[in-house]
Amino acid sequence: MKRSQIILFVISIAISGSIFVILKANQKTQSKTMKEEDKTVHLRTKKVKNAPQRISLVSYGQITPNMELNVAFQIQGELQKGQVTMKPGTNFKAGQVLYRVENKDAKFNFEVKKAVMSNMILGSLPDIELDFPTERNKWMTFINDLSPSNPKLPSIPATGTTKEEMFFMGRNFYPEFYALQQLESQMDKYVFIAPFNGTVIATFAEPSSIISPSMQVAKIAKTDDFEVKVPIAIKDLHNYRNESFAKFVNAGNITVGTGKILRVSNVINQQTQSADVYYSIKAAEGKTIYSGLFVNVSIDQEDNTLKECVVLPRTAMQDGKVKVIEGNKIIEIKVNQVGSIPDSIYLTGLKDGEEVLMEQIGKIEKDVKYKGDSQ
Repeated sequence: MKRSQIILFVISIAISGSIFVILKANQKTQSKTMKEEDKTVHLRTKKVKNAPQRISLVSYGQITPNMELNVAFQIQGELQKGQVTMKPGTNFKAGQVLYRVENKDAKFNFEVKKAVMSNMILGSLPDIELDFPTERNKWMTFINDLSPSNPKLPSIPATGTTKEEMFFMGRNFYPEFYALQQLESQMDKYVFIAPFNGTVIATFAEPSSIISPSMQVAKIAKTDDFEVKVPIAIKDLHNYRNESFAKFVNAGNITVGTGKILRVSNVINQQTQSADVYYSIKAAEGKTIYSGLFVNVSIDQEDNTLKECVVLPRTAMQDGKVKVIEGNKIIEIKVNQVGSIPDSIYLTGLKDGEEVLMEQIGKIEKDVKYKGDSQ
């Protein structure tokens, strides 16, 4: 190898080495800078600003009908349409016929028994005219009322004397009449009349289908009488009991109704440590109550006074403490909860300007700097 080539080789080696050293130094500097940046963690916070608040207790509940009813029949037969078309969502009025069951055979049997009783009395008329001439007209009226044109069974005539009563007992009149009354009551079971104003929740059989006794045909609910079931924490239960009046608002914070406590359950939910409180609800002017609607239930505290406090999301507090950023470090501060609404809580014990974490974090690292992004 020539001398000039050796010199060029050495020079190239030296230049390559210098470039490598420079790049390595830059890489270490960049890595150090990145590590320093990684040690600063930004967290979502809120700066405390205490202000007078009128504390209300707010819980949630669902509007449900005060009465739901399963429609079923005690007899078997072909289901027939009533005065309304029974479909989910159909509204009906009290007294309307919702369903009928085909009753031709039962009706014929009822009329046959009425005819038998008419013949029984007609056969006894000669004896009645002989022994009780003054009572003939009332029995003739009874026979006329037993005609097929009269769908209702007439009342049994009152006997004037014990002798007259014994006369009809001896002819087996009373057992036959009571058997007729039983058939008449059976006829009422072939019709289902709405017991209240309501709506159809579900149907399980269609007209022309054959139903059997106790088979559920439909489910209906009363629509002019609702209640709200509200789970109340045990610690707040006495406040709700003392202030029975409540206001109900929907998701848009619009008042939809008001009501009072109807009853309080003595059974405690083991998981939530709450008791179910049932309220009546009356629609606010111009508003409509809908079954199944979720509402917020609000009552004023007993003293109903203004309190200096801060409103924070429920996620900010855990075990009666909140976390605040102080000097790039996270510390815990004990607070007092003086009220709540469904997604927020009212707290005292914090100073103005403190940065409170809006939600809980995992493990707190000692060598990490924490910085708040206030909202």
